[in-house]
Amino acid sequence: MKRLFDIVIAAAGLLCLSPIALLIAIAVKLEDGGPVLFTQERVGRGGRVFPAFKFRSMVVDAERLTGAVQATADDPRVTKIGRVLRSTAFDEMPQLWNILRGDMSVVGPRPLRPGEADTTADGRLLPLASIPGYEARHRVRPGLTGLAQVYAPRDLPRTGKFRYDLLYQRRAGLGLDLRLILLSFWITVRGRWEDRGPKV
Repeated sequence: MKRLFDIVIAAAGLLCLSPIALLIAIAVKLEDGGPVLFTQERVGRGGRVFPAFKFRSMVVDAERLTGAVQATADDPRVTKIGRVLRSTAFDEMPQLWNILRGDMSVVGPRPLRPGEADTTADGRLLPLASIPGYEARHRVRPGLTGLAQVYAPRDLPRTGKFRYDLLYQRRAGLGLDLRLILLSFWITVRGRWEDRGPKV
């Protein structure tokens, strides 16, 4: 049932949002002439790596010198149109195609990058794969939105976000999924996805 729900929502989303997607593609291209889409490897269900699609929100080759580094507040690598895309989560609209392909679900844990690390309080890099709960979160497909994406503070360490992911697995159901989808729309309308504090 969840897979059927994902297919219906993703197909409807791609159809209804195609005019907005076209405008975004034009805006991204006009700003700096670079590619419209950005592909990034992500870890899915069962640890399978898949290509996740996004509208490009950063300058071309943003990670060439730094490697895989998460965007920070006022990150200079983010383009002007990219700031709008990230605050509304419209940069992730192409992942509706990932949902149709079966790589992702509409609701689930956030898809992580292979080899991604978190910074500890003393400045050390801690591989996410070594954090308790990392493997367990891959029992389900990662989601476009989810419990951690909606409720967890943006700067919460991954250990804390993984707890949200495991809580979602225990309480997953159509009612919770619909609630998270509606809350996600509300956050998008208000452009609050990049807020460091509460989003809802």
